[in-house]
Amino acid sequence: MSEQVLDEWQIGLKQKRTELELCQRDKDLTSCLKCEKLLVCELRDAYIKAVYDSMSKGKGGGFEF
Repeated sequence: MSEQVLDEWQIGLKQKRTELELCQRDKDLTSCLKCEKLLVCELRDAYIKAVYDSMSKGKGGGFEF
């Protein structure tokens, strides 16, 4: 039996994803891209930050696109 252990960054990401999905359901959307508040949404910004934090494990650094 293999059990995955989540670190604090993965737990934070999971929580933010759940919050974002609830918001999408409340607005009857399948994506944030269809939301009128896309560019000013604090919830989405917090989710994106949680994604970056989980990738870098909080060590900072930039992600260049």
